[in-house]
Amino acid sequence: MRAAGVALSLLLAAACSAPAPPRAEVTASVCAPPQGPAAEETPTTIDVVEQAYFCILGNYVDGPSLDGRTLLTRAFAALTTELDRTGRDVPHASAPALTGDEKADWAAFEAVYRTITDEEDLAVVTLEAMVAALDDNHARWTHDVSRPPGYYDGDGYGLGFQAATYRDQVFVAAVEGGAARAAGLRPGDVIENVTDLRTLRPQYPDADPVELRVGRRTVTLKPGLYQRNLADVQVVRSRLLEGDIAYVRIRGFSPDAANRAFRAIARMRTGRTLQGVVLDLRGNGGGSPAEATRLVSAWAHGGTTSHLCNADDRCEPGRTDDTVELIGLPLVVLTDRGCASACEHFSSAVKDLRVGTLVGTRTAGAISGPAEPHLLRNNTILSFPTRRHLGPDREVVDRIGVPPDHVVPLTPEDAAAGRDPALARALTLLEG
Repeated sequence: MRAAGVALSLLLAAACSAPAPPRAEVTASVCAPPQGPAAEETPTTIDVVEQAYFCILGNYVDGPSLDGRTLLTRAFAALTTELDRTGRDVPHASAPALTGDEKADWAAFEAVYRTITDEEDLAVVTLEAMVAALDDNHARWTHDVSRPPGYYDGDGYGLGFQAATYRDQVFVAAVEGGAARAAGLRPGDVIENVTDLRTLRPQYPDADPVELRVGRRTVTLKPGLYQRNLADVQVVRSRLLEGDIAYVRIRGFSPDAANRAFRAIARMRTGRTLQGVVLDLRGNGGGSPAEATRLVSAWAHGGTTSHLCNADDRCEPGRTDDTVELIGLPLVVLTDRGCASACEHFSSAVKDLRVGTLVGTRTAGAISGPAEPHLLRNNTILSFPTRRHLGPDREVVDRIGVPPDHVVPLTPEDAAAGRDPALARALTLLEG
């Protein structure tokens, strides 16, 4: 293992100090968008890893400037870590010398890999690390698309609660069910041993238990299925607030989300004069950019909603859909750190076009660019952006987020008391 570590250190030093030779031509057609219904997944092999490597270099937005050694080094590091962790390490598992020639480097990587293993789980670890090396929040490899046994559309999966942050505190914002409810967690409970909210959002099939320290007790929550309330399942729900203000919550930009919001506002408008609209996008993880564009187009025509740019900074502006009927009512949008991707597309357009007021906290900063799917030979999907997202004013939103016009955070005390200070501020603004 020491020899492998020395070799890897030398490799990293060489990669940082030596200029890369001219890039080998990479064929973009090594992978293609999926066509037709999904076929059954077959085993992941080193040949699938090879396809993914050249697919990224040929199609990823930063592919033209990406050093393939970065992908291979991260992949080999993950491979050897897993070998060591599972007691399968071998003396000859040392990193190959890489020069910066994509094709030659792959040949060297593959030659060493084939002397080490042919086991599927190690190919999976290797490919996952290669995708992680992109450090892109819209790059992912979907290698297990099956649903948990007994899954149905009303189920949630996870720990059963929503978390939020206030200053240095991570706390329970809402309890939905599952392990959190069984453990007796309550809104406002401060979680003392977690600093990264991603720890509290496990994805199937990763089902490792999570140990939380809450007050004077420690609880262990196992991720699993739980039945959510109807209100938590509905993509769009609405109600009329005091003062004839329409409230519409949109949990995700799924197909037809904009039309559902328009219909909800129209129903509440029947027989009364609405004073304004509150769109609650807190916890909205994104979805279709086209739906986000249609929604903002109900408040603005003839405007730019975003820019999509390629590697050499040639950008194509996204425009409002001027076939959407204007609503013509004052707008307040509630945002938080759970508002990501298409939700940030919408929020930045509202802010830059000055068609509404953002209230709450900064958005997630997770909008590198729209992910495009690419089919691999084992019928898994490799997704990543082929263009970068910029806001309407060509500002970078990814990793930064959209700041609200009025910063109104939720505190643990608010959550415990059932208060919603952001909504209260929205009503004050609209009534004023």
